[in-house]
Amino acid sequence: MNLSNEQIIATVNMKMPFGKYAGRKLLHLPEPYLVWFHSKGFPEGKIGEQLAFIYEIKLNGLESIFEPMIK
Repeated sequence: MNLSNEQIIATVNMKMPFGKYAGRKLLHLPEPYLVWFHSKGFPEGKIGEQLAFIYEIKLNGLESIFEPMIK
């Protein structure tokens, strides 16, 4: 997945639109929640792609790199 800087910033600042963590920024979703999505399948479309990206960030322990992008 090739994302521009603007897309990365938008993704980490995107608020979860549904579910238990609705309203929480994607970067701040708990890792077990993202692992659950990974095992069950991410939703279709842009939100699924964004959740998969955040999953990879958390899986690789990179949150501290992206945290300064939170607005």
